[in-house]
Amino acid sequence: MVNSIVGTLFPLLSNEHCMDVGETPNTLTLALGAGRGTSGSRSAGRPRKPTKRSKVTCETWRTSVGCPICIPAAAVPVPSSARTLLHSSSDLRSAAATISTTETPPLAAGSISGDATGTSSSPTSSSSSSSSSSSPPPPPPPRMAAKQPLADVEDGLLAHLNANAEIPDSRSFASSLGVPHKDVEDVIKRLTAFRIVESADITKETWVLTDEAKGYAARGSPEVQLVAAIPPEGASKGALKESLGDVFDIGMKAAAKNKWIGFEKGNKDLVLRKVEDTNDELQEQLIRLENGEVIADKVIDDLKRRKLVTKEKSIWYSLKKGPEFVAKRKTLATDVTREHLKSGDWKDLEFKDYNYGAQGQPIAIGYSQPLLEVREAIQNIFLEMGFSEMPTNMYVESSFWNFDALFQPQQHPARDSHDTFFLKAPATTTQLPDDYLEKVKQVHQSGGHGSKGYGYDWKRDEAEKNLLRTHTTAVSTRMLYKLAQEKTFAPKRYYSIDRVFRNEAVDRTHLAEFHQIEGLICDYGLTLGDLIGVLEDFFSRLGMSKLRFKPAYNPYTEPSMEIFSYHDGLKKWVEIGNSGMFRPEMLLPMGLPEGVNVIAWGLSLERPTMILYGIDNIRDLFGPKVDFNLIKSSPICRLGL
Repeated sequence: MVNSIVGTLFPLLSNEHCMDVGETPNTLTLALGAGRGTSGSRSAGRPRKPTKRSKVTCETWRTSVGCPICIPAAAVPVPSSARTLLHSSSDLRSAAATISTTETPPLAAGSISGDATGTSSSPTSSSSSSSSSSSPPPPPPPRMAAKQPLADVEDGLLAHLNANAEIPDSRSFASSLGVPHKDVEDVIKRLTAFRIVESADITKETWVLTDEAKGYAARGSPEVQLVAAIPPEGASKGALKESLGDVFDIGMKAAAKNKWIGFEKGNKDLVLRKVEDTNDELQEQLIRLENGEVIADKVIDDLKRRKLVTKEKSIWYSLKKGPEFVAKRKTLATDVTREHLKSGDWKDLEFKDYNYGAQGQPIAIGYSQPLLEVREAIQNIFLEMGFSEMPTNMYVESSFWNFDALFQPQQHPARDSHDTFFLKAPATTTQLPDDYLEKVKQVHQSGGHGSKGYGYDWKRDEAEKNLLRTHTTAVSTRMLYKLAQEKTFAPKRYYSIDRVFRNEAVDRTHLAEFHQIEGLICDYGLTLGDLIGVLEDFFSRLGMSKLRFKPAYNPYTEPSMEIFSYHDGLKKWVEIGNSGMFRPEMLLPMGLPEGVNVIAWGLSLERPTMILYGIDNIRDLFGPKVDFNLIKSSPICRLGL
């Protein structure tokens, strides 16, 4: 009979509720030895070697009352060798129930035979073991409480609402179910989405104890612990610190403040008790707060000062039936599967409604950085106005083209290392046009073309120093010099947009590395009125129509103007650029004809971008702190651009 049971049960056994046979080798041995030991090579009582797939033993064999999942031990009288194979499967239960009760006497509760002690399973040894053993079986191993499924939580919640119409406090309800409030919260959110229940948030801020305070509530305040640790004859600081640990320093200060301790005269290391009994008010306050009692604000302030409490925001819910309330939520199908079509049960399925207003998954595409968008827009504006782009591929420039050719004196503060990044290697350049260099030197030292110059000793060594260009006007100087070398002068319109470098302190509106936009027009008879008109046309195309101009000074332009635009985000006028007409001391040494004037303006790329996008901190636009959501949500186009 056992042999047939083994043959029936063995293929059905699963790993869901069984222990590895390696932990209890005798159980499988007993079953296989009793049921299959009929061949000539093995005796009926000789154990068989277990195989790797023999993970078949239900842990109910260890107990005398049976497993709540499997059949109780006393409910079905079966031989012990067959009991080792009982499993939670319904097929195994029915098969086990057919075992003949006449093969061995029924097992009484509390009298497990040889299986529990690991003895041989032969009828003789099993019988003798059963009669001789009087010690109780070992207790079952501790088992973790199984987490209640969310489906059970949902059923319990709906049943409670069906009977009581409301749940005033989701925390209390979670406690009654014995589940974490998070599980109940997840169910509430799901049912609320289906309008099965209606929930209202209940928010409360409470003071909770820190880990340090919880220790004081359990063991006493540091000062009381310190006093309790001092024997009548006193104790040294070292001994107390070793005994109390981190609590010692805090306890010493508080106990001394309360005048609970003193020191031996002439020996500040010996701590003495000055009181016999101490009232631990701090511990009482912490325990009251932990129990949810109301504490005076003055006490709370003191606990906050000692960093023993923190404010915690708690959110729970009150619930009532929703417009779509049902006592049992039916799971709606979302797809028709192959199995549904084969079985035909798709006809009886209830399908979830399509949400035609739902957004699709965002498409992973590239996005343009706002600076690049505005750069492209400005570039298109220059092209529409008939400008040609200047080559700006030289970040490293000589001081001559960056300063001297612009009639900027060598002692000017802008040429100091506090404002300019000078190169260490290569530190200088020798590739300068000698004839033009001599003309620039002459204008600086003694003037010319109606100017007195600066009247100082101009040095070539200073002009040969290499630096990171501080403005793209250095490129404009090269282009104007190149234009002056042509045999026949032709009016030109140039622009450039590229990176420049200045040794400035970083703040909301300044960076040490930024982009400069520059435009210039070279022609006969140009005036300041022409410059203002061009600027208004240029900035209006950028969407900045609120402009102001303020007189300014530049070494290489006269007259000069600063350009301001109103920033709606900052609620103030912001300087966005500089402009002016190049001085004759700069243009005539190049070789340009008399009467030719150059109007020019320059601005950073970052500031108009900040105005257009409503950004008030340049570091949110350029650098490591850029918010990618700003880039992704930027509009495809803008009116005015």
